[in-house]
Amino acid sequence: MADHGPLRALDERLGRAVAASAVPSWLAQFFADLGNASVALPVLLVVIGWAVWRGYRGDPATGPARRWLPPLAAALALAAVPALVVPLKLWLARPGPPRMAGGAHDGFYPSGHGATAAVAYGVAALLLTHGRRRTGRPAAGRLPLAAGGALLNAGVGIGLVRQGYHWPLDVLGSWCLAGVLLAAWCAVCDRRPDGRTARPDHGRGPKPGPEPGAGPGPRPDRDSQPGPDSSRSSRDVGPGQEPGTLVP
Repeated sequence: MADHGPLRALDERLGRAVAASAVPSWLAQFFADLGNASVALPVLLVVIGWAVWRGYRGDPATGPARRWLPPLAAALALAAVPALVVPLKLWLARPGPPRMAGGAHDGFYPSGHGATAAVAYGVAALLLTHGRRRTGRPAAGRLPLAAGGALLNAGVGIGLVRQGYHWPLDVLGSWCLAGVLLAAWCAVCDRRPDGRTARPDHGRGPKPGPEPGAGPGPRPDRDSQPGPDSSRSSRDVGPGQEPGTLVP
């Protein structure tokens, strides 16, 4: 992204094609604005407040650390976006599209709006399903939330390119950065108190096991198994004879 080359030239041609496409400008601007911190931050704060409230209404045995960790980690994930994006922009110093020429920005890779939208809405979806995912209970709204978040972020990315705010690879780079932050949130918040990562059983019930108090069953002894002549020997035992003695 810092040097001119075939990939950068192809990226800029694709960006100009999207900017000249038939996507309505008002619709593209609507989705591009969803990447603003003034829009994404209030949405995440509402979900964080709901997650805290749900944590206090949940299992009373859950410690304060387990209640506060997911929402606190969500806020830190969003705060990490500018802390990572700004130095990368200054380091790479990639010029923006023609519409942004002469602006106050010094770099455009990765996209701050794209990373803000991906992290804010992504971690909000994770918070909404966190309780069920950690306990292994099936979450009916997980798939719609994941699909809705993916479509929303795709709309943000197309809107940013269509309006001439970023090149396509600027948005793709922001999604990769957001993926790292979301994976870090899952690694921290999906761990059980014993340090293991919670894995949902997707609705499968517990494995059948022995009943409480039931010991291991008797093992058949090969030497104690009745032989083929055992029935005959027992029938041929006469009065005063030892078992197993054949009658002549």
